[in-house]
Amino acid sequence: MKLTPGTGGGKPSKVYSGMSEFWRITTTLLIVLLVTGALAWYVVRRAEWAFVLPRYGVVLLGATLGLGLIASVFARTLGIEYAAIAAPLGAFGGAVMLAIVISAFLLVPVELGRLVSRLVTRLRARSEGGNAASAARSQAGDPSTGLDAPVHAQTREAVEEPARDVALVEPPRRQFLAQLATGGALSIGAGSALYGTLFGRRDYTVETVPIRLHKLPRALDGITIVQLSDLHVGTYVGERELAQALSLVRDAKADVVVLTGDLLDYDASYAPLLARFTRKLQSVARYGVFAIPGNHDHYAGAAKVLQSLRDADTKVLLNRSVRIGQPGASFVLAGLDDVAGPRFSGPGPQLAQAFANAPDDLARVLLSHNPAFFPTSHTYSDLTLSGHTHGGQVTLFINPAKLVLRHGMIRGHYDFEGSQLYVNRGFGTAGPPARIGSPPEVTRLVLHT
Repeated sequence: MKLTPGTGGGKPSKVYSGMSEFWRITTTLLIVLLVTGALAWYVVRRAEWAFVLPRYGVVLLGATLGLGLIASVFARTLGIEYAAIAAPLGAFGGAVMLAIVISAFLLVPVELGRLVSRLVTRLRARSEGGNAASAARSQAGDPSTGLDAPVHAQTREAVEEPARDVALVEPPRRQFLAQLATGGALSIGAGSALYGTLFGRRDYTVETVPIRLHKLPRALDGITIVQLSDLHVGTYVGERELAQALSLVRDAKADVVVLTGDLLDYDASYAPLLARFTRKLQSVARYGVFAIPGNHDHYAGAAKVLQSLRDADTKVLLNRSVRIGQPGASFVLAGLDDVAGPRFSGPGPQLAQAFANAPDDLARVLLSHNPAFFPTSHTYSDLTLSGHTHGGQVTLFINPAKLVLRHGMIRGHYDFEGSQLYVNRGFGTAGPPARIGSPPEVTRLVLHT
């Protein structure tokens, strides 16, 4: 596996004000809406052609898509006191937005196929037209004899305008196939978005991953770390989803529970709900619950989020480490701030500080939210636990995260230069509240010597 260099730790080079971050998010949201709105118009036009929709059907479809886009934005403006309204409203809007994007993506090969078909038809028509023109000129007279035969009007028209309209008219069979392919793309887009919103985001799985650490004491062989990442507690992850998470962690029989960032979505008013959840986790974790912040925790306000965790007796590993086990049989568990921290007055990841009191002869497990930092941190730890990527979250036919994230560490287990990385797919969602091909995950890591 080839890894590209990650961002290094160090002092923050620039601090962004809350207002500048607000405008950054607002501008991004407006761009997304404009692009999605344009795609929605395109999808409506293709649906009108593929399904031969009457006028009222086109208006109804366009209104539904438009309302969905508005709902997705409006739901994010509602606070925790309106969660009962925001959740279904946002789910509807998210499903609509996802259906538009997936449908437009699936229509690309259909449109390319139609374009190629038209080009082939046009070239064939020109070829046949050229042959027809040659035949017409032969009928008009043989130039070698110098004698001209009468040229009929129909023949002259064939010579001057050979097969003008042949390439412009799509044969009925080919048009039917094109409409069928277009309708199929639109149906898959809508169906997959609906599935991902209603079922996929709650299709929780427990992944059991054996990990061998050579420095782990024999007395700790088989110790279990249960990892939760990217909870995104907020509009779409509330009491119901957290109760399910608690049940899964309890069944996993955790010795240690770690939370690897993005614990809140974007609203700090959900911090008390998160704290109540982590307090409940204490009862199912032998050695306790440990947490680090992610970029979304900084969006929400990391100071408030982390203080709520501390108040719930959750140990926050902000560039520091602890020992897990007993005297003579322990390993080091360290945690870092997220690479986004400096943008919000956070310290950012500080490796030297995190491992300042960690003996070299002990096995080291590092909590680092963003796997992009692993190429920098891997020399400090034997095992790094990350999240952030959601495993792609929506991976229909392709995984978009692999196209966007250059480091290529999207989900699962990686080995690199004597160190190991595990990237959790996350428990919640960001953006549209849906998952396709990347189910939410609780990771059960069993450590062996």
